[in-house]
Amino acid sequence: MPTALNPYLNFNGNAAQAMKFYQSVLGGKLDMQTFAEAKMARTPAENDLIVHATLKTDDLSFFASDTQPSMPAKFGSNVNMSLTGNDVSKLTAIFNGLAKDGNVTMPLAKQYWGDTFGMLTDKFGVNWMVNIFSGQSQGMM
Repeated sequence: MPTALNPYLNFNGNAAQAMKFYQSVLGGKLDMQTFAEAKMARTPAENDLIVHATLKTDDLSFFASDTQPSMPAKFGSNVNMSLTGNDVSKLTAIFNGLAKDGNVTMPLAKQYWGDTFGMLTDKFGVNWMVNIFSGQSQGMM
């Protein structure tokens, strides 16, 4: 198996909802395991929390989990999920899907490096960047 870098998102009790949303936008196979299934729940309130989730498509994969209530996740601007490719219709549809009920911070538009690029924060507080290669870019992304 080759070495891979997989983003791992943490949520405060809504990992299942977030990962189902991402699957609805990105497609792919979603596997989730609850705290109860892993025998890690310390209280009944933790039973349905997600201890590990994996979303895999033909082109990408990433992981997620809920944090334990005593260790809440803190969302910030230091990490972005970045999608790149040259399929304009696919990546535009993904951008628009992720933007639903979220906040577009930079609409998809042609950029100085030649590609179409946009940024948003989805309804779960996760930051996304989408770069659509033009074939003329200088490899900025």
